[in-house]
Amino acid sequence: MKKPLIGLTLDYEIGKSYSNYPWYAIRENYFFAIEKAGGVGIALPHNLSETTTFTNNLDGLLITGGNFDINPGVYGDSYTHKTISTKKNRTNFELKLGREMLDSDKPVFGICGGEQLINVIYKGSLIQHIPAEVTDALEHEQTNPKNEPGHEVTIIKDSFLYAIISKHKILVNSAHHQAVKNPGKGLKINAKSSDGVIEGIEDPLKNFCIGVQWHPEYLPQHARQRRLFAQLCQAAAL
Repeated sequence: MKKPLIGLTLDYEIGKSYSNYPWYAIRENYFFAIEKAGGVGIALPHNLSETTTFTNNLDGLLITGGNFDINPGVYGDSYTHKTISTKKNRTNFELKLGREMLDSDKPVFGICGGEQLINVIYKGSLIQHIPAEVTDALEHEQTNPKNEPGHEVTIIKDSFLYAIISKHKILVNSAHHQAVKNPGKGLKINAKSSDGVIEGIEDPLKNFCIGVQWHPEYLPQHARQRRLFAQLCQAAAL
């Protein structure tokens, strides 16, 4: 049986720690999670003119997280919080490719900022800075290592995510200062933390379109987290 080809979006860096010239970056554990789930991961450069080529050849897409934010103007906000840091080319690429993959009903999985990107594709909005907008917010940027849990989330029982995870409450890691504010049209909330922050979204009409705010690729020791990647690869193999 042919292994599904899963595209992984890259981060873009200009810091000189690796090269004097701009460079792409991605953590190995994203690829490891896909490989353990039976897929083959392939890195995608931010080439706007080749998104259709990528869509035609990929079986699925994983939109990765990153230490940056989507420009608030993209989702209609007229102000920008002082903490916002953007990467225009990466965002434009992920928006275009994500839309094309979804239009083709190919599986799309968004992790952390990838979940937020999916929500923006669906015309939803974002909380620009959780401490400034959420009363009595949990610590969503945990200080302990990311391969350890940070807080608990509740999985909505009537959701595709619950069908995958098969548990109402799970412990997750947390490394974000933004979150989904208003889900986009057609999206369903599938997970929340105790402070009310949305931790997951999905499109129930798609073959596979799920976003989670945590980083399951850091938690390969948790079988329920591995199921997310397994379901992505299974959907991509159809």
